[in-house]
Amino acid sequence: MEFNGNKSIYLQICDAICERILSGDLAPDSRIPSVREYGAEIGVNPNTVMRSYEKLTGEGIIYNRRGIGYFISEDAPKIVLESQREEFMKNELPQILKRMKLLGIDPKEVL
Repeated sequence: MEFNGNKSIYLQICDAICERILSGDLAPDSRIPSVREYGAEIGVNPNTVMRSYEKLTGEGIIYNRRGIGYFISEDAPKIVLESQREEFMKNELPQILKRMKLLGIDPKEVL
């Protein structure tokens, strides 16, 4: 996994897991790697992965079965989709529209 210096690594890990949920690569009730497994796989400290898992657990995207591991929640695709759409509409779309206006690009041209 390649990391961007502009965003915390733990948030980038959250984003990567959410992308895999949206793409269908991680289905509801499927197990995800343990904190140590995932840390070793992507080359980060397990504490960083744990922070990501705690955030995703708090958002209801994953859950922990004590002694078994972390799993994707049943509602994860819906939760991720809603939050990603909100993020896009709030932060990314206004920048895109501003850039289009500066460049003289008509929205109809894009459609």
